[in-house]
Amino acid sequence: MAELFDCSDADARATGIASAVSAVKGGRLVVLPTDTVYGVGADAFDSTAVAALLSAKGRGRNMPVPVLVGSWHTIEGLVYAVPDAARELIRAFWPGALSLVVQQAPSLQWDLGDAAGTVMLRMPLHPVAIEVLREVGPMAVSSANISGRPAAISAQDARDQLGDLVAVYLDGGPSEQQAASTIVDLTGEQPRVLRPGPVTADAIAEVLGVDADSLAPVT
Repeated sequence: MAELFDCSDADARATGIASAVSAVKGGRLVVLPTDTVYGVGADAFDSTAVAALLSAKGRGRNMPVPVLVGSWHTIEGLVYAVPDAARELIRAFWPGALSLVVQQAPSLQWDLGDAAGTVMLRMPLHPVAIEVLREVGPMAVSSANISGRPAAISAQDARDQLGDLVAVYLDGGPSEQQAASTIVDLTGEQPRVLRPGPVTADAIAEVLGVDADSLAPVT
């Protein structure tokens, strides 16, 4: 039976975070609040748990699971070589609603789906999420909804869709942004915005010193 914890209550928050950490380390799924939308997460290095996450969402391996981190320093061990553009964007927008697609370190023993040697990373701006991430390390986290249905902006939204497929729900109140993160691909010759979101192309272009039009995906 899934457990739900109200993180506005200090005692329930402490118990909930401990329960979520235990669940993740035990290979189970948890739902946690972020600054964008609610996420369903698993230990990024537990391939069985990641497969269960994809199954719970009804999502195929062709849509790899992003990874959330609790500190920008964590990415040093996950990325083959951190591009200068990534460092600039991280300094400007992390923690926050910006996801970066980069080349993963080839030595990593994980299976996030058919990612072709890349990984999408983000550090969320939410204290509950950060506390869990700092306890368990990098987590594979996707929006807490069944694929094709609206993203969950509350813990109850997520529970209505995922039910007992998730062990622990952490209720942090309504999502602040209520929109999925902006995605920037840094694996090519120049950065590209793959998905618009709360961090605008104009803001990204200003940080990188480029024209916003140059960030449009190649069609």
